[in-house]
Amino acid sequence: MHSGRNVVNERESMSILKQRIADVLARGEKAMGLFFTNGFPDPQHTLPILEAADEAGADFIELGMPFSDPLAEGLTIQRSSERALRHGVRMQDAFRTAERFRRKSQTPLLLMGYLNPVLRYGVEAFCRDAKAAGVDGLILPDLPPEESEMLDGAARAHGLEMVYLIAPNTTDERIADVDRKATGFVYAVSMTGLTGTDIGTLSRVEAYLKRARAIVERNPLLVGFGIKSHEDAVRLSQYTDGFIVG
Repeated sequence: MHSGRNVVNERESMSILKQRIADVLARGEKAMGLFFTNGFPDPQHTLPILEAADEAGADFIELGMPFSDPLAEGLTIQRSSERALRHGVRMQDAFRTAERFRRKSQTPLLLMGYLNPVLRYGVEAFCRDAKAAGVDGLILPDLPPEESEMLDGAARAHGLEMVYLIAPNTTDERIADVDRKATGFVYAVSMTGLTGTDIGTLSRVEAYLKRARAIVERNPLLVGFGIKSHEDAVRLSQYTDGFIVG
């Protein structure tokens, strides 16, 4: 049992992302994260879309950094990335969008993308510029926790939360390891597939989420990929702290 002072200290040490999720859970609700591709449908309209989602009640927002080889993405987000790239959108544009969003909102904002452009930009410079733009955390689906040392130090130094992914075929031991290494939340991919793929047999997904729920202790647990309806969100998030929709 924590003393009142300890609880205050814990809240003061929480990141803005974890505070937001904790506040949502304290209201008896689930956290809702929404993903949008930067530069889609065009560079002029990304920010108004983010602001509309924020005003409508998103608990946090993921801003996708377009990449030509988005390994985790299904056709819809692949096409949104292709369209953004045709508009000439680059990584620096994600920083500019984040900075403009942050001028009006304190809603947590995470960048989601892939490791290759980060390495090309420079890990230290990327983390520095992301934080300076008001970004709160990073999701890089192709960065496994076992190789995260290349980014973890710079992210920590600049106050960026790291999110790592698990999937239905992730072992209990690896789920526990992901929970130890993540600092933002653990992202439970609902199926062994791409974004936009049908979830499949819900009973199997539920069994996997129940298993993950029993292991993940240090971080919030959120589910994403394949959530296409209110019913999907309600059913899957009963085993998690929230859900994410692209």
